[in-house]
Amino acid sequence: MTTMTILMREVRGYFTSVLAYVVLGVFLVLSGYFFYTNLELFVLAGGMDLPRGLWQWQFHDMREVLLFAVVFLTMRLFAEEKKLGTIELMWTYPVRDAAVLLGKYGAALVMVAVMLGLTLVYPLALARVYPVDPGPLVAGYLGLFLLSAAFAACGLWASSLTESQVVAGLVSFGILTLFWMLTWNQQAASEWVMALLMPVSLFDRFHTFARGAIDTKDVVFLASFSAFFLFLTLLSLESRRWRGLR
Repeated sequence: MTTMTILMREVRGYFTSVLAYVVLGVFLVLSGYFFYTNLELFVLAGGMDLPRGLWQWQFHDMREVLLFAVVFLTMRLFAEEKKLGTIELMWTYPVRDAAVLLGKYGAALVMVAVMLGLTLVYPLALARVYPVDPGPLVAGYLGLFLLSAAFAACGLWASSLTESQVVAGLVSFGILTLFWMLTWNQQAASEWVMALLMPVSLFDRFHTFARGAIDTKDVVFLASFSAFFLFLTLLSLESRRWRGLR
């Protein structure tokens, strides 16, 4: 069993479950609603920076919906198999822990790519009546994908710790919310504390992407965030050997 085999197995599992369609549907409905209201605001405001401002607001709204969507998509990846006992069957195959991890993580990223890809209908529709600069779109969608990859890595780690999907979802949501809001209460923290928190704040790291620019420091941070939680997940999977489960 290879990484690609596991990835395809998980993708099929998504599209044969009600949860995936519900998450996709809710995400698209909310994203569409935000696009409509943001576009209406900028049209009514007339004279505001529509090409840049519209997408900045849209991407900020979409990232919040993605936080919930990715948590729901990842909370089942290990927890459900642990509860059903199918994960023990998987360990009987000649498959490495890293292959299982990458296969499941890749499946989550495929779902993220599908969700983001479907929202391209919004700029395409706008392009029929108004010129759309692809630059801010590329930066914004790259930021959303990298941010979602970070969410997925954290969600995968939480799912590897328990057989309860609810517990996994709450743990990952709590951690991600903490990293999201680290710098929100600026008035209650000193300057040196804020200087320490801002580099690890997911909220602040996304600002540049939403404004239509790509900063390599933000790309490296989000990739490192994902790699860190994937490493923790690998340690969690390998811990079964220490407990004598293999």
